Amino acid sequence: MSIIDTVVILLYFVIVAMISIWSSKKKQDDTRSYFLANREAPWFAVGAALFASNISGEHFVGLAGSGAASGVAVGQFEWLACFILLIMGWLFVPFYLRTGVFTMPEFLEKRYTRGCGNYLSIVSLLAYIFTKISVCVYAGSIVLNALLGIDIWVGAILLIVATGIYTIIGGLRAVIYTELFQAFILIGGAIILTAISIFKVGGFHSFFHTLPPSFFSVWKPMNHPDFPWTGILFGAPILGVWYWCTDQMIVQRTLAAKDIGHAQRGTIFAGFLKILPVFILVMPGIAGRMLFPDTKPDEIYAKMVNTLLPTGVKGIVVAALLAAIMSSLASVFNSSSTLAVVDFYKHYRKGASEKELVVAGKIATAMLVIIGILWLPFIGIISNQLFVYLQSVQAYISPPIAAVFLAGILWKRANGKGAITTLMVGFLLGASRFILELLVKSGRLTSKLFVYYANINFLHFAAILFLISIVVLVIISALTEKPSPEKLEIFEIKGGEEGYAFAGSRKTNIALSILLAAVVLALWIIFSPLNFKQI
Repeated sequence: MSIIDTVVILLYFVIVAMISIWSSKKKQDDTRSYFLANREAPWFAVGAALFASNISGEHFVGLAGSGAASGVAVGQFEWLACFILLIMGWLFVPFYLRTGVFTMPEFLEKRYTRGCGNYLSIVSLLAYIFTKISVCVYAGSIVLNALLGIDIWVGAILLIVATGIYTIIGGLRAVIYTELFQAFILIGGAIILTAISIFKVGGFHSFFHTLPPSFFSVWKPMNHPDFPWTGILFGAPILGVWYWCTDQMIVQRTLAAKDIGHAQRGTIFAGFLKILPVFILVMPGIAGRMLFPDTKPDEIYAKMVNTLLPTGVKGIVVAALLAAIMSSLASVFNSSSTLAVVDFYKHYRKGASEKELVVAGKIATAMLVIIGILWLPFIGIISNQLFVYLQSVQAYISPPIAAVFLAGILWKRANGKGAITTLMVGFLLGASRFILELLVKSGRLTSKLFVYYANINFLHFAAILFLISIVVLVIISALTEKPSPEKLEIFEIKGGEEGYAFAGSRKTNIALSILLAAVVLALWIIFSPLNFKQI
């Protein structure tokens, strides 16, 4: 690292600190201002925050690595997210904002029962603490070690503490506006490396004709081990609904929007941003494979940063990586503290003042920072493969959660008994799949039936589990009493321009939504076997 690169990175930290200080000067003496940024975030801040929360350090390394290993097929998850974000904006957001909830478990409690809300709170908190914080920090520290030579543990502690400080000080406002800045830093840095890497391989003509055409097709056969087209069309959307429409870490950004119109346009803006990762993260990985054929896929990105970038530019790209890591980590910290305070502390301390709840939120964030640091030694002990399994278990328990949310909005007859039964049955089926997968892949279980069950593609499994969840929910709800009138108050929503800041914004959002859908459909056609024939 040159002095110029170091100055660029330090400048990044200075700007983040300035945004945090500015945010902390705004009113933060109640839960609305601290946890939801006083519901004043404009659409562009909401959209950028959604994108930055989603893109983390492992995206830079993982998407580039997948691109180097198997081509653009992994980009299906990025482009499919565009449609899921539209579903979030048009279907889910009006219900969330008009009910005035702070958390997703709170919404389940209003629609179903306290038990359903508690289930989601516990699952979310455990997932955030033991997988998202751990994976985000560990992946980030490895990247810093590879690029800057910083000791892994020093880098991890630096990331946790720096992110924790501005999250505690500024609340969700600081998180959203730092993410607005970080989104454009990470996009800018990624574009620079993309341009340089494609130039190094000889331009676009060489880039698209050196490797087999199958590398540039996003549609894979039904028996493809990772990205079968059936799994993409029927399984991936279910996981997408769970992640984009019901996960507190993501949805909380839309809850901070000025109104429904800004929230919807924020999701549309995020959808347009989600088109980019295929071009600025996956394709550089493909170029890296051409330039460094002997390098392991997961080491491609670091190799390109260290080898291809000139002085000064390297600092920008490293700042982009830091932005990706810190934005996701801040989102986890803020969302976890919101869940802890709103769904647990507030119920335990029913007479707590608004100021006390804000203090509790800051303490909860500080505790998460400490837990993150204490958990670091175990990250080194647990294998990377087990981390993959820990991440995959979220895919196994998410279909019943998606089913309960969708039914809660689309079907008035769905009731609390049906919802909690669905969550429990889905959890047992998903957990059994997780345990059997561990036993089968470790060689401890060899029964053909169990081996088959454990080896079903996880996207196909998600589709099957979702179907089972819907059947259970419908049967139990139909056989038990109807929901009480207060549980159906969320359906008392008027249409038209209500909830839009200015006349005509609804029509503009509709036009932008159609444009986004058309762009993704065009990309699916362009990057298909019709144009890149498999050989």
